[in-house]
Amino acid sequence: MASFNCFALAFVMALSFASIDVGIAARHLLQLPQLPPMPTLPTTTLPPLPSIPNLPQPSIPALPRPGALPPLPTMPGLPTLPSVPRATLPPLPSMPTIPTAIPSIPFLSPPPSPSTP
Repeated sequence: MASFNCFALAFVMALSFASIDVGIAARHLLQLPQLPPMPTLPTTTLPPLPSIPNLPQPSIPALPRPGALPPLPTMPGLPTLPSVPRATLPPLPSMPTIPTAIPSIPFLSPPPSPSTP
């Protein structure tokens, strides 16, 4: 929360310094001597735009009805492709079977004691 307060204080200070600069610039502009008035430029009158002539409208020919169209030409037959010999794949290898019986694990026992002769 303290960082937000510092940020808000810095923001208010930046705005106040900016407004001071604006006030000084406005006072400086008010103290400048008066500039001579702008001369008036002569106004020119433009000629009126010519009117667009009415062009004759072309006549659109009537389209034939869809039933009156000639039939589409038939497509020529495609040539027959030669037969390609089929490749035979080797048979898949058989999957090894997973044993279902879990072998018993012998308990760890101390090694046998050495026999003395």
